[in-house]
Order: sequence, then structure tokens, then C-alpha cells
Amino acid sequence: MKKTNHFLHVLLSLMTLLIFQSDLSAQIFTKMTSGAIVNTPGDSRSVNWVDVNNDQLIDLFISNGKAGGQNNMLYMNQGNGNFTAITADPLVLDGKPSDGATFADCDNDGDPDAYVVNWYNEDNLFYTNDGLGNFTQVANPISDSNGYSETAAWGDYDQDGWLDLYVTRSGPTTATKRNQLYHNDTANTFTKILTGDAVTNAFTSRSVNWIDIDDDGLLDIFVTNEGNSNTNENLYRNDGGGNFTRITTGDLLNDGGKTMSSSWADYDNDGDLDVYLANDGSNNALFRNDGNLVFTKMATDPVSNTNSHSFSSAWSDIDNDGDLDLFVTNSYNSTTDLLRNFLYINNGDGTFTQNLTEVPATDESWSYGCAFGDYDNDGFQDLAVATVAFNGVDTPDFLYHNNGNSNHWITIKLVGTSTNKSAIGTKIRIKATINGQTVWQLREISAQSSYCGQNDLRAHFGLGDTAIIEEIRVQWLSNVEESYLNISGNQFLTIVEGQGILGLNAPTQAQDLVLFPNPVASVLNIDSKDSAPNTSISIYNTLGQMVLVIPNAQQTKSVDVSGMKSGNYLVKVNSDKGSSSAKFMKL
Repeated sequence: MKKTNHFLHVLLSLMTLLIFQSDLSAQIFTKMTSGAIVNTPGDSRSVNWVDVNNDQLIDLFISNGKAGGQNNMLYMNQGNGNFTAITADPLVLDGKPSDGATFADCDNDGDPDAYVVNWYNEDNLFYTNDGLGNFTQVANPISDSNGYSETAAWGDYDQDGWLDLYVTRSGPTTATKRNQLYHNDTANTFTKILTGDAVTNAFTSRSVNWIDIDDDGLLDIFVTNEGNSNTNENLYRNDGGGNFTRITTGDLLNDGGKTMSSSWADYDNDGDLDVYLANDGSNNALFRNDGNLVFTKMATDPVSNTNSHSFSSAWSDIDNDGDLDLFVTNSYNSTTDLLRNFLYINNGDGTFTQNLTEVPATDESWSYGCAFGDYDNDGFQDLAVATVAFNGVDTPDFLYHNNGNSNHWITIKLVGTSTNKSAIGTKIRIKATINGQTVWQLREISAQSSYCGQNDLRAHFGLGDTAIIEEIRVQWLSNVEESYLNISGNQFLTIVEGQGILGLNAPTQAQDLVLFPNPVASVLNIDSKDSAPNTSISIYNTLGQMVLVIPNAQQTKSVDVSGMKSGNYLVKVNSDKGSSSAKFMKL
């Protein structure tokens, strides 16, 4: 009897192992072949995942940089994996040769605004958002760039709660090679900064990241330069008070190469931010952060031993195992050959394995910007890739859906109060026991995750085999620190600075009922897709008390909830066809 039990135990263990191995060997991504995103040709550049209408479904912006000008593209997420191409908004009627773009709430009104840069001596474009994803082009000092811009990023360098802007440039003259820094004076007014190395140095610059490299609570500026083999990267350390010091020593800043992109992330889960440099025509390079502005090049790892024409990169935990994986794009080969992109899987021990079989690594194109985001809110990170014209012919972009697996996850949206509303620059750490090991993971919220790439602003973490987060620790850019214990995984959360976790931030979309924006500060839009006679809307608090009733409601109704207390509420729509309900959170 004991032998039989032992045999069954061994058999069960083997079956579990086989299932686990099968899960690991399953294809991670499926290439999307239908829909406007993958069937609209363009000479594309930037990829930005951003929820422009606050419906908890991330939308996709892709810029086009064709010489002579080409309209940009905005795809609104309709849910269930469907997108609608926007054709009448000013954001997509620019007709300019655009490169990079950056989205964030620069006026702190609760919605992300847009800044799109242009090359070929064209001024840049600044757009404000009305909260519903409708953009207005605004004439502003930050638009008067004198052309030849590569990309830009929002970041609050003086911690006043308002996002400032840095723009990289690569023009043919010394003047048009100088990058630009604008201070946000509130109310969409900006002052151009004219002094300091960060705006007087003249290089052929590409990428920029606002990143707290030395973990002192201040956002530093890291710029990659294209140039020749003697050109190095620029690190401007934020010393506070609006002052920056250019750092010139160390391996990271003296590696040379035509560096197109920089992507910062804590790939080894040691609590500080490392960086990956994508180079054109030479080996790419991963640098490990050893603290005190000391970086070590991981020269023997596959991520640093691939020679191609790389232009962009993005970090994401694509398999939700608790460590960050890496995707890299390649483009503009000197010949007319198409190129494959690179996908590297994190082994969890500080090393990587190049995956050659996943479809993002087998498609051939000239690819440019890339970004990760969970567009169907299933807890797994999807991937969008911009493709440029090949042999003079515009090509459709790529969209890859993450098939998911059995690993757990959590996605967290941060809302600043003293910190800027988008929480740019805020660090969020989670502690969990994954495969028997205690792991701390780190994310820093950024409005530019690579050259011509912006990942979803929501912080996503893979949890592997655990469904419990032991601690969430938020270090707001205002230097306020908050901690939350014993949080369940497999959910979307919103954390508001000074107010805590206000409730679930899952997409509140029933089959025939959509609420947006959610969370909401003032006006809640209630869209009953299947309206019927005798429709009424009721709102209840968590005690089950009715706080508002709207008889004879129309299909779409805007409701002023500004007078309600912060917290969670339930909307119930009743009609002759039945009833539907959905939750929302009042900020």
C-alpha cells in the first residue's frame, strides 16, 4: 500500500512537471491580422499606449514621419480587442513629418495631454485633452521648437507638481542640435530654459529619459547620442533647485556607438534602475546599476552580443514570472534586406536567453518604436511595433496579443495629488514570495520608456506562482511614502496619493453598460449601449443606500458626481429589457 502511494505521488509529480513545462513552451504571442492597426500602411515612428478618454482601456497612438508630412494615427480601444481609427481629431490631422511623442497630464486636469515632435525643420505640436479623448492643438512656446526634433518626455524636475518637458534634437547645425528644456509654469504656460549643459551642449541626440538614476528622489536626464564612435551619452544629474550637473565619467557614459534608444528598468530585482542601450550598426549593451552612478556592462550576455541596426527597446514581464523581459526593434539596414527584431527572456538570475521562435522575433520588417501595454485588461502585456516604409512603400504596423499563462499578476494605476496627476517619476515597489523566494520588484512611472516608445502608464507586475502581494510600497515624487500590506493579485488597483487604495480599477464595462472616466472626479458618463423605454439610472453607495436616481434617462447620460464623497459606488440601469450594473470610484 505504501509503495502504491509512493508510485502515485511520483506519477503526480511528473504530470505536474510536464504540465508546467508545456505551459512554458507554449507560444507567448499571437500576431493580430485583422483590424485598422495592422492594416493601415504608414511610415511610422512612435508607439504610445495611453488611455486618452479615461475609460480604463488603453488606446494606441502611432506617429508617422514621412518626408513631406503624413497624418498620425490614433486608435480608440472599444474593448474585447477591438479598436476604431480616429480620423477627424486634430491629433491625427497634422500632416507633419513626426517622430517621437509623449503623453501625460501636464495641466493636472485628470486626462493625458499630447506632445508630438517633428523633424525636417517643422515645429512641434502640443495638444490638450478634454477628458473624452478629444484633442485641441494649442499654440505655445513648447511648440516653437525650430524643428529637427527626435523625441520628448514629460518629467517634473523641480517637484512642484507640474510636468516639465525635455526635447531632443538632431539638426544639421549646432543650433539645431541643442536640446530643449521647458519649465511648466502651470495652466499650460511654459518657460524655455536657456542656460546649463542640458540645453547648450550640441550633439545628434535621439532618446531621452527622465529617471531617478541615483535614487535621491530627483529626476535626472539621460540622453542618447547618435553621432560617430567617439560620441557618448549624456547624463545630467539633478542637483535640485533647477540645477543640473553633467556627469562624464564611467563605462555607461564612455561606451561610444550610434545609440538610438535607452530603456531603464530593474531587470535583476535588486532595487535600482539598470539601462539598455540600442545601437545602430554595433553591439547593443546592457548596463547593470551598481549604485553611486557606477554601471557595469554585461558584455558576455546575449543582450549585449547582438549586432544589428537597433532603434528602440521596451521592458516588460511578458510571462508574468516576476522578472522583466526585453524586446528590441531593428531598422534601416544599409542594404535592402528586411530585418528581424530581438526578444530576450529573463532567466531570473541576471542573464537572458534570446527567443528566436516567437512571432515578434520572426516577423521581418524595418521596425522603429515599440511599447507594451495590456489592451484587453487580461493581466498580460501585449506589444505594438511601428514599421517604417520599406523601399519607399509604407507598411502596416504590428500588434501582438499576449496569450497568457497560469502565472499571477497585478496592475496598479497611480494618481498624484501633490505629485503630478500622472504620477510621472513615482517609484512603486512590491514584495512577494515567488517560487519560494522573497522578491522585491520596482517600477518607475515614465512618459517615455524608450526612443519613440511609451509603455502603458499603469505599473504591471508578474507574480509567478503567488496570488498575494505582501507589501506595496509607493514613493511619490513629492517624497511622500505609503505602504499597503497583504493585497490580492489578479486585479487592477488605483492608488491615490494621500487617499490610499480607493478600490478596484478593473474596466467597468458590462455587456451593455460603460462608465467613464473611472475613477472620476466630477462628471461621470453613463453609456447604456442597449437603451430601452422606461430607462432609469440609480447610484448606490457601499452601504446599499441610493444616493441618486435619474428617471427617463437617455442612452448616454452625463452625471455630476462632484458632490459625492470619495469611495466606491454602484450604477444600476433599469429598463423594460432588464437591468445592468457596474462599479465606479469617486476621487
